[in-house]
Amino acid sequence: MARFMRLDVTNTLLDTGILPLFYNGEVEAAIELVSACVRGGARAIEFTNRGEMAYPVFTDLVRHFAKTDPSVILGVGSIIDAPTAALYMAVGANFIVGPSFNPEISRLCNRRKILYLPGCSTENEISNAEEWGAEICKIFPGESAGGPGFISAVMAPCPWHRLLPTGGVDATEASIGEWIKAGAAAVGLGSKLISTQAVKSKDYDGIAEKTAQCVGWVHSARGESVFSGVEHIGLYAHQSNPEALSAWYQQTFGLQRKESSGAFFVSGSGAGRIEFPKAGAAAQVHIAVRVSNFEAAVAHLQAKGISLKDVSIKPDSKFGYLDVADPEGNLIHLLWLPKK
Repeated sequence: MARFMRLDVTNTLLDTGILPLFYNGEVEAAIELVSACVRGGARAIEFTNRGEMAYPVFTDLVRHFAKTDPSVILGVGSIIDAPTAALYMAVGANFIVGPSFNPEISRLCNRRKILYLPGCSTENEISNAEEWGAEICKIFPGESAGGPGFISAVMAPCPWHRLLPTGGVDATEASIGEWIKAGAAAVGLGSKLISTQAVKSKDYDGIAEKTAQCVGWVHSARGESVFSGVEHIGLYAHQSNPEALSAWYQQTFGLQRKESSGAFFVSGSGAGRIEFPKAGAAAQVHIAVRVSNFEAAVAHLQAKGISLKDVSIKPDSKFGYLDVADPEGNLIHLLWLPKK
């Protein structure tokens, strides 16, 4: 049974903007490839049903990530008939992708509230798939269908389309930017992201880095920034203690106060919080900058020669401190939290 319903998967794909896809017949390698994509900021990954042992490998992938990282959204691709879709759905596929549109698959997925991304290559096929409930249509093969020009052409009279081209999308800033600016809601990346050579050489860190770059390029093409703004300000108690300092803010301004294992937090009805860390620091304050994609933000900073230290990666939070302070000596805390 799927752990993520259709709307959850749809919003995730629209948010991150990329869908990595691959096939590998070895469970260990498949686990490493999914993990690399997740480290790069992709939260939904498509495992294609196009080789021997695809079904048992996918089953093991679902079982593995259900225990180690339940936030990973695994789906299956290259599905052309409803019985095969049902087989994968029974072991936990969270979305179904096909190279073509099949009404029976659509009916099955609609009954179970599972996202179905049918393959389309004409406006008529897109409209027909949407009539059957498709939230996002896969444009396949993207290049042969007409490339970015096709996307912009069909989006002009039908701006409600949500299109995800696969085939013809390169893992480069120029290619991704062209597709996104043409109107693509997201892009599918297969061998151009997870290359045969990278898999052969087990360059999983390289795949993670490239995935983060692709996510960043999507945000850039959309005119967005992965840096969302200040999430909280951390004040360090130097002449009192953090509990007393936080209590002063709580009582003076009528705010609410919560305690965690490492800090006190004070907040009101609006956005933003004040953190009072229990552990001391030489700095007066630290600024927590919230990011929409942690890995893409890290890649952006690394391009400027800035690294992170004290990094913590968990399913419900990702954070780290910049290895340089601001010009006034204040610490900068990079923070990712899932959307509520």
